[in-house]
Amino acid sequence: MKTEVSRRRFLQGSVALSVAGGASVSTLFAKTEKKVHTNVKIATVCEMCVNKCTAWAIVKDGIVKKLDPNPLFPKSKNMLCARGDAGVHALYDPDRLKYPLIRTGKRGEGKFKRATWQEAYEAILNGTKLFKGMKQILDEEKDNRSTLGFCAGEGMGEHTFKQFMGDMIGSANFVNHSSICLKTTTAGYALTLGAYGKADMDNAKYVIMAGANRAEAILTPDTMDMFKRTRGRGLKLIVLDPRYTNTALHADKWLGIKVGTDLAFVLALTYVVIKETLYNKAFVRKNMEHFKEYKAHILSNNYTPEWAEKITGIKAHDIYQIARDFMAHAPQAIYYQGRRTAWSLQDFQLRRAQAIFTALGGGIDVKGGIVFGKKLPLGDHEIEVPLYANIKPRIDKKEATFVGPNGTWIGFRNVIIEKRTPYPLRAMFSYKQNPMQAIPNVAKTKKMFEMLDLVVTIDTMPSDTVMMSDVVLPECTYLEREDPVKSFAGIEPAIILRNKVIDPMYDTKALFDMLKGLSQVISKPLFAITAKHDADVQEEIEDSSYEEVYDEQGFDLTQAYEHTQEHINKERVVSEYGEAAYKTLKEKGVFYPHMDTYFKQLSANEFQYYPEDKKYYTTPGGEKIDAQDTCIDEKAMAELKKNLGTPSGKVECYLKTMKKNGVDPMPTWREELYTEAPKGKFKFVTGRHAQQTQNSTANNIMLLDVMRENYVWINKEQAEEKGIKYGDIVEVKSSVGIIHIKAYPTIKIIKDVVFYVHGFGQESTGLTFGYRNGASDNMIIEDTIESVFGTAAMHETLVEVRKVG
Repeated sequence: MKTEVSRRRFLQGSVALSVAGGASVSTLFAKTEKKVHTNVKIATVCEMCVNKCTAWAIVKDGIVKKLDPNPLFPKSKNMLCARGDAGVHALYDPDRLKYPLIRTGKRGEGKFKRATWQEAYEAILNGTKLFKGMKQILDEEKDNRSTLGFCAGEGMGEHTFKQFMGDMIGSANFVNHSSICLKTTTAGYALTLGAYGKADMDNAKYVIMAGANRAEAILTPDTMDMFKRTRGRGLKLIVLDPRYTNTALHADKWLGIKVGTDLAFVLALTYVVIKETLYNKAFVRKNMEHFKEYKAHILSNNYTPEWAEKITGIKAHDIYQIARDFMAHAPQAIYYQGRRTAWSLQDFQLRRAQAIFTALGGGIDVKGGIVFGKKLPLGDHEIEVPLYANIKPRIDKKEATFVGPNGTWIGFRNVIIEKRTPYPLRAMFSYKQNPMQAIPNVAKTKKMFEMLDLVVTIDTMPSDTVMMSDVVLPECTYLEREDPVKSFAGIEPAIILRNKVIDPMYDTKALFDMLKGLSQVISKPLFAITAKHDADVQEEIEDSSYEEVYDEQGFDLTQAYEHTQEHINKERVVSEYGEAAYKTLKEKGVFYPHMDTYFKQLSANEFQYYPEDKKYYTTPGGEKIDAQDTCIDEKAMAELKKNLGTPSGKVECYLKTMKKNGVDPMPTWREELYTEAPKGKFKFVTGRHAQQTQNSTANNIMLLDVMRENYVWINKEQAEEKGIKYGDIVEVKSSVGIIHIKAYPTIKIIKDVVFYVHGFGQESTGLTFGYRNGASDNMIIEDTIESVFGTAAMHETLVEVRKVG
C-alpha cells in the first residue's frame, strides 16, 4: 500500500502454558473442524522460509492433503524443499494457537484465559488489573506514539503490520530482523554498488563462497542448479568456512579460515590483483570511483598474502592462486555476497571489500556476475494516514553510526533495560517474530519484556515470546489466508499470489482482518487522547469540527480496511496489467508478461520462463542487448560504461559519508577489532540448517523427524583432550549464559572453534515437540554490536566447553 500524509506533513527455566478454569493445553486447543467437501488444487506460496516458493495445495474434503511444487515461478521452478513439504504440519500442528488469550498470572508464567476477539481488543486498549492498556499509556505519555514499540519478522504481511503500527498508530520505534540478519551485507553492497544485487550462479564460472552453507542451509532451486555445475562441470567453487560443510564437499577447494578474519583475506586478494595488474582496466577506468585512492590504500598498508596468512591461517600461496584464478575467469567471477547475519565487528567493511573485489574483475551488472534484474511494478493502493505532533524519534538512534527505520535490535533492547531511553518505551507489539529466542543474550531480552507495561504478540504458535505476553492474537497459518500480492525482482521477474487454501481453522484470523477489528475498537478512544494533548489538532478542531478532523485527516484508522485484502490485491494487479493478468495470477499463482508464450516445459523437470534474449541481464543505460548475439564478447560487455545506483553511477571505492562520521571510508583491517581465541577458550559460531527456519519450525514434527536436535561441533583432537566423545553432554559457557548440549567431535571443524545450529532449545512448554530439544544459540551469544549499522555481531563470542555427562 502507498500511504499519504493528510496534514502537517526464557527464559532460564521452563514456563508452562496454562489456562484459567482448569482447562489443560490439550483441552483448550482441541476442536473438531467442520469439513468442507471439496476436491481442489489451489495455487499458494510457501511461508516456511524467506525464499517464498510457489506451490499447489491439494485439498480433499476440506483437508489439505499435500503440497506440490508449482513449476510456473522462475524463482522456485518445480521444487519444494523439506521445509516446504512440512508446511502442512504448520496448519495441523496440535499446539498451534487457536483462540485469543489474555494473561491471568505473572508475566512469564504462561497463565492465560481464553478470550473472544472483542475481549482481546478491549484488553489491548484498556488493559486489565494485571497490565496497562494503550489508552492509559498514551494518555500518561501525552500522546507520544513512540512509547509503543513494535517488531516484525520477515514475511509477506510485514508491510501490513508496519503500516498499521508505524503510519497509522504513529510509532517510530520499529525493529525487524535486518539487524540480526544481513543488514551489513545489504548496506555494504548498496553503498558500494548501488544495490545488493543477485549472484548469477547459472552463468558464473568462478565463485568464492565464504560462510554460506548453501548445500545445507537453504535448499532452493538456484542452490541445486549451482551444484550441478561444480566439480569440473563449468563452475569452480572455493569455499571458506571454519567447518567442512556439505557445501565444502562440493567445492574444488575448501579453506578453513579463522573466525573473524575474512576481511584480511579479501584485502590480500585485492593486493595481489592490484600489484600484478590483473584487474579489468577498462571497467575500472570507466566504472570505479576513487580507484587510485583505493589502490594506494591497499598497497601502502601492505596487505600481502604473507600478512594475511598470519591472521587467517590460509597459506599465502593459496591466496595468490585464488586471486589469479578469479581474475582469469572474470567477469564471470563472483565473491558471493552472502545471506547471513553479521559475523564480526568488521563485517560492514568486509562486505564492501567483497563488492569492490568482484568489481575489479568487471563482474558487476553483467551476465555471470552480480546482476540487478528488473522488478515488475504493482499499482498503488492509497490510504490517508494521520500525523501526530507529539511523536518523538527512535530510542536507539545513537546506538550505532547509522540507525535506519528498521532499528538495531540489541541497541533497542539494551537502552530499555539500562534505562537510557530519552522517554519511556512502555509497550511492545510483536508480529511473526520471537525476540525471546532470536536476539543474542536471552536473559536481557527477558528483562526487557518484564519491564514493559503492555506486551501484545501475534503468532501462530505458543513461542517463548508468547509466554511473556499480556494479550496473544492467534494468526491463521499461511494456508488459511490471502496475503498481499508480491513482485519478485530478478533476471526473470514475476508476480506471485498466495491464495487462501481453506478457511481459517478455530478462532484464528489473518493479520489484515485482526487489524481491521482492532482499529474499530481503538480508533476513536486514541483520537480522543490526541485531541487532548495535540495543540495542532485542537486548533484544527476549532476551525472545523471534531468529527471532520477525525474523518478527513486519517485519524479514523478503520478507513484503511474498507476493502478486503483480496480487493486490494486485484486492484494493484488490474491497474497495471488488466483483468486477464489478474485471472491468470489468481488461477495459477504466478504472472509475468508474455508468460503464456514464454513458458515452456523442456523436459521432465526443466522449464523455460523467459527466452534467453528476454532475460533482464542489465546493461549500460538500461538498454537490453541481445545476449545471444555471438558478436558480443563477455569481457567487452563488462568493460562498457555502467549506470549504477550510487551517487556517482559507479562503484564507490571511497565513501565520503563514512569519513564524515568517523568510519573508515575504504575497507581497512583494524587489528584492535579482532579477537583471537585465548588458550582454553573457543570462538562460537552458529548457522542455519535446511530442516530449521530460525525458530518457526521448532515444533514441526515432520522436520524434527529428520533432525531431532542440534549437536555442538568441536574439533576431534581438542575433544579427546577434554575426554569428550560423541553424544556426551557438554556444558558450553559464555559470559552471558550456559547451555547443555550433546557433543559431535569431528575433524570437519578447525581448532579453537565450536558450532551448533540455530533454531533449537525452545523453553515454552506450549511446544510439545520443540520443548528443550537441543540448545538455543542466543542463550550464550554475547550482545556485541557492529558499530556502523548496529547489527548483531554473532561470531564474536568466546566460550568454554567441558564434559558434564
